[in-house]
Amino acid sequence: MRPVDNQIKEQLTRQLEEIGDQLDADVVAIFSPILPGLELSLRSAIEALSERKDSVAIILDTPGGVAEVVERMVTAIRFNYEEVIVIVPNTAMSAGTILALSADRIMMDHFSCLGPIDPQIEKDGKLVPALSYLDQFERLNQKAQTGQLTTAEYALLNKLDLGELYQFEQARELSIDLLIKWLTQYKFRTWQKTETQGIPVDEDMKMERARQIAALLNDPTRWRSHGRAIDMDTLRGEEIKLKIENFQDDPSLYKKVREYFGLLKDYMNREQHLSFVHSKEYF
Repeated sequence: MRPVDNQIKEQLTRQLEEIGDQLDADVVAIFSPILPGLELSLRSAIEALSERKDSVAIILDTPGGVAEVVERMVTAIRFNYEEVIVIVPNTAMSAGTILALSADRIMMDHFSCLGPIDPQIEKDGKLVPALSYLDQFERLNQKAQTGQLTTAEYALLNKLDLGELYQFEQARELSIDLLIKWLTQYKFRTWQKTETQGIPVDEDMKMERARQIAALLNDPTRWRSHGRAIDMDTLRGEEIKLKIENFQDDPSLYKKVREYFGLLKDYMNREQHLSFVHSKEYF
């Protein structure tokens, strides 16, 4: 490793430790698409820690990926930690949104965003949003039933693979199921009374609220785009009503997170790293 790399490694690790000291938590950074193999790197980053605290803060930056990988990542995290904080300094899209919503606490700033939970499926070596295929099939199917298909649309409908469509439907259902499960089990576990009327909250109410949020985040007609950014104010607003902490309210933490994010992104760009997982004893 070059001397400059050693210096950057030491500085990044020092910054990570400072964030952990302020939050009284272990810290793991995940800057990566969520693809098979990432769960193994995450497990290694956690198990490399010689001593572990009860809480972990995940600094997450991801364009999204595969829901099945998120499921294994959450298994690794929850096996080792009682409390999970997810800090989103920039974006946590698609499967990254599912990962963020598995946390007990979510921290964002005015520029951070989550995204629709449109699952992605690997097709011809690329990740494609499943709901776009399902919506296209439904649109063409409705036109076929009314005899309005053009010749080009008929050819397109015949090219759609029913096996793939079933796979897309299963991916959509898995994303919804995971979000409902984790919101109810973790994000809502300390929710005892409704904020406006002070009504006691039971498990059925938590489950119903989780279903509503999952339906909203899984509605392509609501967001119009797989890559649509959903900011903190929207997530906190009357429609979704998620409790999100603004880490800008703590200037010291905000400065530490921004400096760490900037340095790591610069390092990844220079070294052309597309995926990076970091804990204080794993680099």
